Amino acid sequence: MNDASPALENLLTETRAFPPSPEFAAQANVTADEYDEAVADRLGFWADRARGLLTWQTPFTTVLDDSRAPRYDWFTDGRLNAAYNAVDRHVEAGNGDRVAILWEGEDGSERRITYAELAAEVARAANAIAGLGIQTGDRVAIYLPMIPEAIVAMLACARIGAPHSVVFGGFSADALHSRILDAQARLVITADGGFRRGAASPLKPAVDDALAKGGTDVEHVLVVRRTGGDVAWTEGRDVWWDDVVPHAPAEHEPVWVEAEHPLFILYTSGTTGKPKGIFHTTGGYLTQCAYTHSAVFDLKPETDVYWCTADIGWVTGHSYVAYGPLVNGATQVVYEGTPDSPHKGRWWEIIQKYGVTIFYTAPTAIRTCMKWGEEIPGGFDLSSLRVLGSVGEPINPEAWMWYRRVIGGDRCPVVDTWWQTETGAIMISPLPGVTATKPGSAQVPLPGISARILDDAGEPVGDGQGGYLAITEPWPAMLRGIWGDERRYAETYWSRFPGRYFAGDGAKYDDDGDIWLLGRVDDVMNVSGHRLSTTEIESALVAHPWVAEAAVVGASDETTGQAVVAFVILRGGDEITDLPTGEDGGEAIVQTLRGHVGQVIGPIAKPRSILVVTELPKTRSGKIMRRLLRDVAENRAVGDVTTLADGGVMDLIQQGLAKG
Repeated sequence: MNDASPALENLLTETRAFPPSPEFAAQANVTADEYDEAVADRLGFWADRARGLLTWQTPFTTVLDDSRAPRYDWFTDGRLNAAYNAVDRHVEAGNGDRVAILWEGEDGSERRITYAELAAEVARAANAIAGLGIQTGDRVAIYLPMIPEAIVAMLACARIGAPHSVVFGGFSADALHSRILDAQARLVITADGGFRRGAASPLKPAVDDALAKGGTDVEHVLVVRRTGGDVAWTEGRDVWWDDVVPHAPAEHEPVWVEAEHPLFILYTSGTTGKPKGIFHTTGGYLTQCAYTHSAVFDLKPETDVYWCTADIGWVTGHSYVAYGPLVNGATQVVYEGTPDSPHKGRWWEIIQKYGVTIFYTAPTAIRTCMKWGEEIPGGFDLSSLRVLGSVGEPINPEAWMWYRRVIGGDRCPVVDTWWQTETGAIMISPLPGVTATKPGSAQVPLPGISARILDDAGEPVGDGQGGYLAITEPWPAMLRGIWGDERRYAETYWSRFPGRYFAGDGAKYDDDGDIWLLGRVDDVMNVSGHRLSTTEIESALVAHPWVAEAAVVGASDETTGQAVVAFVILRGGDEITDLPTGEDGGEAIVQTLRGHVGQVIGPIAKPRSILVVTELPKTRSGKIMRRLLRDVAENRAVGDVTTLADGGVMDLIQQGLAKG
């Protein structure tokens, strides 16, 4: 690659590293030997994990079939059932009394569900769903809050071989309708509502509105009672969960399906036009979910209490709430509400209450907690924690350090994981008993995963260089396509670098060869011929002690082509004492932060302007909507805000700018 015109500039350097303690390394599930094992025989490595982590009714003999590339099939002649692997076999092994789910409602209600109880409930739900006419291969849409019935519904569908399509409970009737239509779902499972920020939030009306738009194959709507609110009712179509599930038999013979039988469809968020339904199959997906959940989090199912804060409407909730933990026989916390309801210490209160040992959340949540101040988590006993995880987007080094110091007490390894809806499971991550972790780096591909950073011509770049992240060999949990659109699948993921999966993300190697994610390549800015990543400039801003969160966009500039415009949220709490105030305080903040970026990265990255805001526009999964900030930076009318978690955020930003 031509050094004068890199695919992506390598701006920031990071010298801090935290090797695992000898005590942690000595008890870790995975050692460095697994990297060597996977290099020596990658397919044999995955075959051994599939046999060791899952129970197969019919053992497989074929590991990988690439005859239909770019559709790759794994363990094709094996047969298994996802629900059996998640619940029944633990009961049969004598672990029926182990708690599977510690459910905490936002309103303080709680449930402790053992594996034996979960197995009975999944069997009843499977019988009830079958009684509504759903057969193997039929699709079921699930539109539920974070209540135990959501996981039960997913497993019940898997038990009868009916692929589920979970739609996040915050999506609109239009979004729900398009997903029901595309999947040709015959059943919708929903609730009267859920609790969010102290109030009942209805769900059933959105289902009614979606179905009223017509064109669907839906025959029944199965409704869970959660809030007790009044709901409209369509006789003959609508059925109360508690009228049919509790009365169904608690025994159900699972439908044993081929490893390549579709397990679920999940539509990527924030799409426009025709939704993009990523679908995953059963055997390979479960293998990689179970392996990564055990390896990355060092799970000890007999003693750990695991908590992933993701909603089941996202892939993290599928892989690391509904499937991975249960396949591994874990005890996990499931929480219905938000981190600030009824107070901003709610998460830490739950960790203290249940003795959570493994905690997995998103960088945007970590930065929000930084903004609130470290005295809030400081009021709770977090000494039970032993592993911390990050997921969803690149985590900037200072948020990583705050997470380790304030939440992890400077003793917990932080595993920063990179993966996607499309990859199905974690692909790049430190291993907590092996890796000397670096703040902000996902570091290296996991054993059995082949990933490289490529230049524009598709050639691998060297250490210290940046480019495009690609997966160069098939992996078990990979997507099998876009539902109903094979051509779109091939064009979207396999055309940029033929024969290799292009993730859509930029990345760089540091001088040690560790990988740093730089965000979507769509967010790269071209400033005076330099291709700069928004992620690195945001990281530089958040490295300043005044800043809790930052978003950077490129705005048109007559001189430089694009100029850097930054939006920042300042930290709260008692730890910030030197923030300028008074009439000139705002300008002093801006100039200090501009100078800081120039010092940390260099003059080329110094923002043209910095705007101090109270919130940033985010999707319901926590990702910053930079296109809306780009509209503001270029003085355009703000575009579609329907995918935002809070549509009023853009009004607040614009009002604040007008006052400024």
